[in-house]
Amino acid sequence: MAYENLSGNWNYPNAIRAGAGRIAELAECCQQLGMRAPLLVTDPGLAGLPMVTAAVQQCRDAGLDCGLFSAIKSNPNGSNVMDGVAAYKAGNHDGVIAFGGGSGLDAAKAVALMVGQDRPLWDFEDVGDNWTRVNEAGVAPIVAVPTTAGTGSEVGRASVITDEALHVKKIIFHPRMLPSLVILDPELTTGLPAKITAATGMDALSHNLEALCSPFYHPMAEGIAVEGVRLVKEYLPVAVADGGNVDARMQMIVASAMGATAFQKGLGGMHALAHPLGALFDAHHGLLNAILMPYVLKANREVITERIERTARYIGLADSSFDGFLSWVLQMREQLGIPHSLAEIGIDASQAEKVGLMATEDPSAGGNPIQFSARQYSEIFTAAVQGAL
Repeated sequence: MAYENLSGNWNYPNAIRAGAGRIAELAECCQQLGMRAPLLVTDPGLAGLPMVTAAVQQCRDAGLDCGLFSAIKSNPNGSNVMDGVAAYKAGNHDGVIAFGGGSGLDAAKAVALMVGQDRPLWDFEDVGDNWTRVNEAGVAPIVAVPTTAGTGSEVGRASVITDEALHVKKIIFHPRMLPSLVILDPELTTGLPAKITAATGMDALSHNLEALCSPFYHPMAEGIAVEGVRLVKEYLPVAVADGGNVDARMQMIVASAMGATAFQKGLGGMHALAHPLGALFDAHHGLLNAILMPYVLKANREVITERIERTARYIGLADSSFDGFLSWVLQMREQLGIPHSLAEIGIDASQAEKVGLMATEDPSAGGNPIQFSARQYSEIFTAAVQGAL
């Protein structure tokens, strides 16, 4: 099926302006939300690039007093967030532009939350009804502009932030953290290196897959997840092989948003392990999910076979069995240059017991189709370290 053009305005789950070149509407988006002095929050790798310089200048040309904050880590921590809050207040800003990959978007959303709070960041961890502690009137408006196709944080109501004192990743949540406006412009992703394109694209696949396999009832999210898997199958290899292919980049940035929309149904063991590993080893989140994926799928096999086989048929695999689907995952990882084991990225099994325990305590574990024990998570982790599938 061909489409007339890959562009549109969508309102699910938030207001999304999708299409090539739509970054030109950034200042208008800020003005629509009443911003006169937005703070653009991004990561240091992007801060000096032409796309960020142009975005800031566009806002200034429109009469907006736009500032820039980029002092965040690849796995943003609480100190990064509070430094951003200080920059926001020092510049008398009145809104946030969340610009970048998952780290930039998550940090920016947390900054927007915290600028109007008098409690510590960790008081809003996604546990119980902590979110009700938030002073909603103090949350700054957010325009989100993703530059990678992976996390989908632009359509999410939470941020993953590292508690550096405890070496634990925590999910900070509030409904008002959902950006009010999103610009999905594939041209912003065309400069991504192939390795980052592959890792972030596999992160999008992990979101769609874990949402699909989550045992909770949410047919709308499940339907989105299945189509998200198909888009990754069709377009991720193209985007990695030809980074300038704007159509493939568009479909992947949509697959990323779909994954994060779908995972309101739940995540699972890939993320339950990736979060502690990211906190302990400061490794790339998407790459961790990409490596862990087949090991977690195999561990869940007894309860996910039917829906995996259904998905395999939908995405057009010649072998639509569970083994056929697993083979496709392994083949695509190899094609994209994803390592087969955690050992290949410098992670050993010396902390297997700790990792297993941390995985059971991670909120994502609640969405896994099997409630693994700490020992079982340790075994999955060890297998992934050794490459023993």
